[in-house]
Amino acid sequence: MDKVVASAAEAVADIGDGSSLAVGGFGLCGIPSVLIAALHEQGAKDLDVVSNNCGVDDWGLGVLLRDGRLRTVIASYVGENKEFARQYLEGELEVHLTPQGTLAEKLRAGGAGIPAFYTATGVGTQVADGGMPWKYAADGSVEKASPAKETRVFGDGDDAKSYVLEEAITTDFALVRAAKGDRHGNLVFNLSARNFNPLCAMAGRVVVAEVEQLVEPGDIHPDDVHLPGIYVQRVVELTSEQADDKRIEKRTTRETEGD
Repeated sequence: MDKVVASAAEAVADIGDGSSLAVGGFGLCGIPSVLIAALHEQGAKDLDVVSNNCGVDDWGLGVLLRDGRLRTVIASYVGENKEFARQYLEGELEVHLTPQGTLAEKLRAGGAGIPAFYTATGVGTQVADGGMPWKYAADGSVEKASPAKETRVFGDGDDAKSYVLEEAITTDFALVRAAKGDRHGNLVFNLSARNFNPLCAMAGRVVVAEVEQLVEPGDIHPDDVHLPGIYVQRVVELTSEQADDKRIEKRTTRETEGD
């Protein structure tokens, strides 16, 4: 089945107001920037987004955030996005901060059909006990807080340990970026750009992948496939300019000897 669509605009056209999205990437590495830009142009609002972070002020998910198009963000950290922090602290945005490994497993579990799992991460903290501020009121008080979660002890004697129950995540759509993909949706990610992309794709019911290089079915050896095409519904081929348009979140340089 040929899953290639003509443009990013066509690929995100049916993402409606109030949709939930899982968006791949870590910082600015491996983010589906072309699909995000197309979604921004499309105009969908009140979106519930699951992503490791929320881009930066003027790139990635940051462009949707800047224009007030996000309703809820489930993420691991606020990162370098000052607007993200401002909206959260001023009560304009609901934010569910989630331990990074837990977030990754919640997405993977959702894609694997596992409704929930136990983890030791967060036991003895507000992650398990509840009370984490999800949304502030305009006056700075907590308008909505996280509920307490079920905990359970596994093991006997000295091996007994408490674990907290975490529910899996599934979303209406997922947006991901791959270095290479074929027309059947089989994807290969480049080095650390692999990060959250396969997990977000597993969790999304309709998965849209932008690929830097489009190849024919059979050109990717089965052992080299990072994400099977069974998870992907739409593939968008990037132009060379779009593929090369990548930003560095923090650039650090030093003077070369002799300068």
